[in-house]
This record gives sequence, C-alpha cells and structure tokens, in this order.
Amino acid sequence: MYSRRTFISAATLAALALGPACARPVRSKNQRIRIKKTLAETDVLVAGGGPAGIGAAIGAALQGARVLLIEGCGFMGGVGAWGCGMQMNQMRPAGIPRSDVHEVFIQKLLALGEQAGKFAKGTDFDGPNALLCNVEYLKVAILDALDAVGCKYLVHTQVIDALTQNNRITGVVVATKQGPMAIRSDVTIDCTGDADICSYAGAETMIEEGRLSPMTLCYNTANVSLEDIESGEEEFIRNLDRAKAEFPLIHREMPDLATVSNAHFYYTNHPGTRDLGQFNATDPFQFTEAECLSRRQVIQMVEALRKYAGGDLKKIEIVGSGPRIGVRESRRVKGLYVLTEEDALNGSRFDDVIAWRSGNLDIGFVRVSRMKIHDVPYRSLVPEYVESLLVAGRCISATHVAASAGKSMGNCMATGHAAGVAAALAVKQQVVPREIPVLKVQDALRDHGVDLEFSGREQDWLHS
Repeated sequence: MYSRRTFISAATLAALALGPACARPVRSKNQRIRIKKTLAETDVLVAGGGPAGIGAAIGAALQGARVLLIEGCGFMGGVGAWGCGMQMNQMRPAGIPRSDVHEVFIQKLLALGEQAGKFAKGTDFDGPNALLCNVEYLKVAILDALDAVGCKYLVHTQVIDALTQNNRITGVVVATKQGPMAIRSDVTIDCTGDADICSYAGAETMIEEGRLSPMTLCYNTANVSLEDIESGEEEFIRNLDRAKAEFPLIHREMPDLATVSNAHFYYTNHPGTRDLGQFNATDPFQFTEAECLSRRQVIQMVEALRKYAGGDLKKIEIVGSGPRIGVRESRRVKGLYVLTEEDALNGSRFDDVIAWRSGNLDIGFVRVSRMKIHDVPYRSLVPEYVESLLVAGRCISATHVAASAGKSMGNCMATGHAAGVAAALAVKQQVVPREIPVLKVQDALRDHGVDLEFSGREQDWLHS
C-alpha cells in the first residue's frame, strides 16, 4: 500500500512539469526535539554515505559548493561496505567509464594496491562492469575521494528529524554525543536509502508492504579452497532436506561462496529473509526481527555446511558478517514523475534526463528480468511538494518493480551525482532545485563526463 494518500498514476505524473512553486503547502510540524546548538552550516548537505551519497557529495563539490556528507555508521560505503566484498555493479558498463565522479572513486580504490580491488573480467555474473572490492580498502578509498574534492564529512551522525519552514527544508537534526544538534543547509539531498529525510519533512512517500524485496546479511568465510567447495557442494545438496530439518533458517540451495578481491576468503550474498516473511525496514520492530533472524541464519548456514557438506568443505569457518543487514527496498519518495516497470523494460527516454540505469531488473532472489538501459528524469529526484530537497539512490521516485531496476551501486552513484550537481547549481543561483533549468544540469553533467545518450544500447556485457 502507499502511505499518506492514494497513488497517482505514472501517466498523470508524466504530464506534470517542473514549476516555479509548490502545488500544495506542507503543514509544518511543531519541533518537539530540543536542539542544543547548531553543529554546522553548509551549502549542500548530503545525508547517507552509500554510493548515492558519495556521488552526490563529489558531484556537488566539483561544482564548487560547500558540501557536508553525514553518515550514521562509522564509515562510508553503504551496502558496498556492509556487503563483505559484494561486487559494485554498473560502475563501468561495457568497460566504459560513466562519469568523472565514478572515476574519482574508482581510481582512489585502485591506487591502494592489488589487495584493494579490481574489475571483473569475463565472469559469469556481470562481466567488466563489476568492481570487486576488499571492504577495508573501500572504506579508506571513499575518504580519499572525498578529501580530493574538498568535501567535509561526519560519521556517527544519525539524522533524527528535519528542520522545515513552510514548504522548505532548512536542514536536519542529528543525534550526537552532545545531544540533538542542527545542521543547516541551503539544499539537502536524501541519500538515506529509506527516504528518512523526506518522511521527516512531510514529503509524500510510497511503500508496498507485502511485496518488499528481501533483506540480506552478507558474511565472510575462510579455511577452504575453491577445490574444497567444488568437491564438497554436491554432497551438501544431496543432504539439503536433512540440513533444513536441523537448521530451519537455511535456504534450500548451496550458499554462493564468491572470492573477495585478491584475498583468500569468501563472501556470501544470499536470499536472506526471502523465505522468512515480509519485513519493513521503516518499522522498528520488523527491522529488529529481520536483523536478529538474519544473524541466527548466518550461523545456521555455516554450521549446516560444516555438518552436511562433503570433503574438506566441512572445514569452512565463519570470519564475520556485515555490521548491519542490507535493505533492498523500503520507503520511496513520491516525486514529480514515478518511474515504472515499463520504463525499464522499454528503455524509456526523457527530455529531462540526468542519469541512466543499466543492468537487470532484479527483485533480489525473487525475480530477475532483462531490461533496457533507460533514462532517469530529473523529476524523479524532486519531491512533489517540499522545497530545497532532492533524493538520490534507491529511494528515488519509482514503483516497487522499477525501484529494483536502479539499485545497483553504479546506478545509485549516477543519480547521486546528478542530485549533487543540481543542488550546487541551485545554491549558486539562489533558487530552489525545482527552478533550475534542466539544461544547465545536463550541461554540467556532460562536463563531468556523463553520456546522456547512453540509453538504448544493448547490454552485451551482461551474462544473466
């Protein structure tokens, strides 16, 4: 179901144009949190340090804005870092650099040495577009990329509310060891993944409970070789029924053990909560249940291998799991245009294109469909009614299915890049983001190496 009011069809939204004023006022909330003081002031505030937030921060900084990136964890990277070595897909589709922003980050990672990362070559997953990372190097490479463009950042800084005045967001409230503090900004970019700031600010959001993509807690294992895995998995598959009876949280399939970049251990990205029920990450009780079930699940999967696999695969040992569960889908903003499944499958083009999405339409471990490279319109980054707020990453304006077409990390970085450029231009011209001529955003993106005519190409680099 959709929150706050009935969903408006994409066809109706397509007729909407970016206007100079909001169509409907948003009722201001009474500020119930007592703010100790102002922590910082900035031109552009980016909340969320995942791929979208990294793209937004670097993009805005390259346009000359003062940028502050805040992240609730102790490091940046989002699921790229939580994923224990999961490949960062769609970073160089067809092996072609997709923007200066992507390349700043990629080069900083590769500069850390052969242990840090490499591009897949001829793999059976996503070929040359996938960047394989060791997450400890990844965390440092992100800091190096942000430092290179002069972007300031704070970790351990959790957004707990939005500061609003009439229809406009003027900053956020963050939880700190010194109490709730304000960060004031001219433009705020919500890269939280769950549209948290949009929700706090009173923007309309969408969520489809009962159909949400599963969450996954990735983990690392070691003490076995590739030969051990190949020789022992057949016996494990034969014993799956017995293993499932003893370890009820495991999946009815052999866990995928993929190598971490140039290292001698493995990461597993698995169906997660797919068979355990539906969980909404914006509900504290459901999110807690999903997280805690997943921690038990990881132990059961490894113990099942130790007991029921063949040969030396029985020697497998758990190294560790991600610091938090990875969420594929939750709350999304209701923007001026809602991307649809048809847009992804048909390769839709838009006059206000500011990014494109490649890869598969992938509802994690539920459905994978081939799609066409398709445009993302600027309207999908702009909330319907709240001013001075943009959205990037997996919580942009899209339907349940269309959201799954854009969650690859390279795609999230691309929408972040566009949001960062638009925010910086809005600050420079002293207007709200919806009033920025899209042509100016497009020109700036082209100056940053973005090919806005990339949609429509065949995805020959995909093997699945």
